[in-house]
Formats: sequence, structure tokens, C-alpha cells
Amino acid sequence: MKNKITSFLKAKKFILLGAILGAIGGYAYYYYIGCVSGTCAITSSPINSTLYGIFMGGLLVDLIETISTKKTKNGKQ
Repeated sequence: MKNKITSFLKAKKFILLGAILGAIGGYAYYYYIGCVSGTCAITSSPINSTLYGIFMGGLLVDLIETISTKKTKNGKQ
């Protein structure tokens, strides 16, 4: 079981890093900009803003990793 977890973390290390950076960015956006009135769906709550940052950070890093992998497989660098 430990080997499966370790191999999963090694395979997804960049996505996890992007998610962590996204969480920091999402919370920072809530803290410094936020939504004063409380009517904004994402930025009115630190939990929503942080979760959105995690999701978007992970997706962005996965997209970049996929594009760079495709270029490397096609021989373009």
C-alpha cells in the first residue's frame, strides 16, 4: 500500500505542487481583494476561494505538463 501511495505522489508531484500554489493564491486573493458585500460566490468565503485556487492550479499545471509531454513525444522542443 505504501508503494502505491509513493508512486502516485511521484507521478503527480507537479499537479500537487500546482494545487498547493493555487491554494495559496486563492486564499491570498480572498484576503487581499475578496468580496466585501458577501454576494460573490467564490471570493466571499476563504474556503471557496482556496478550493477554487486548488482546482485551477492543478488544472493549469496538468495542462502545461500535457502540452510539454506531447511536444517531447513528437520530437519538437
